[in-house]
Amino acid sequence: MCPRGQRLINGEGSLFGAGRLVCHVLLIEGPDGLTLVDTGFGADDVRNRQDMAREFRALTFPRLDSAETAIEQVRSLGFDPADVRNLVLTHLDIDHSGGLPDFPDAQVHLWARELEVMKDPPRRESRRYTISKNHWAHGPNWVAHETEGDEWLGFESVRVLPNSAAEILLIPMPGHTLGHTAVAIRQNDGWLLHCGDAYFFHGDIESPRRCPPGLRAFQTLVQANSKLRHQNQGRLRELAQRHPGEVTLICSHDPVELDLAQASS
Repeated sequence: MCPRGQRLINGEGSLFGAGRLVCHVLLIEGPDGLTLVDTGFGADDVRNRQDMAREFRALTFPRLDSAETAIEQVRSLGFDPADVRNLVLTHLDIDHSGGLPDFPDAQVHLWARELEVMKDPPRRESRRYTISKNHWAHGPNWVAHETEGDEWLGFESVRVLPNSAAEILLIPMPGHTLGHTAVAIRQNDGWLLHCGDAYFFHGDIESPRRCPPGLRAFQTLVQANSKLRHQNQGRLRELAQRHPGEVTLICSHDPVELDLAQASS
C-alpha cells in the first residue's frame, strides 16, 4: 500500500512521495501441513480491484500484484495451496482477510470476539466489515476460540492447534478492532509475536515511543477503541523491554520489519 506522504508515513523520504506499507503474513510449515497467519490481499482483490471500497483505495493506494498474493507465494515456494490447512487471523479487515477465498477448505481460526463483532457490529464499526464481506461470502470454516485462563508472558492466550506439534497461540489484543489479536509462534530459540495492527511502526514499541505523524494519525483514524489500543501498545513496549532475547515482535504493515524478517529467514 502506497499512501501519499512518504515522510509522514515512513519517517523518511519525500514529503509528497508515495509511502510504503506492506501486508506482512507468515507461512508456517509444520508436521500437520501449512498454516498462514493472516492472508493479505487475495486473488479476487487483484482480479476485481474496481470492486474494492473506494474510500480504502483512496486512503491507501494499494498496488495489487497477483504474484504477491499469499496463494501465489505459496506456489512459488514449491507448496500446494491445498496443503494450507489452517488460517490464523489477527482480525478481519480488508487487507488481512482478502486471501480467505483462495484457501476455501482451510480452517479459519480467530478470537471469538472478532467473529461476534463481524456478525453484529456496533454502528461505528459496521463499515469496516461491510467492505470486507466478499472475503467470507464462500462460507469459511470458522473456528472461534475463547480464552479459558491460559497465560503467555502475562497475556491471556489460547492455543490454536492443541493437538499439533506446532505451538501457535492467539493473544487477545483489542483496540484496533474489538476482536483483534496478536499471534505467538514458538520457534527453536524463542517466540515470534505477530502483532497484527496493534502497532504500525517499529518505533511504536520503543521507549520512548516514536511514530511518524501521518501514521500516528492513521492509527487513530482506524481504531475501534482508543483506550484499549494504547493500553495494549504500552504492554507490547514493556514486553519488548523485558524479553528482548526471547520474543521478536513484528506487525503487519512496517516494511522495515518485513525486510529484516525476510533477510533472516
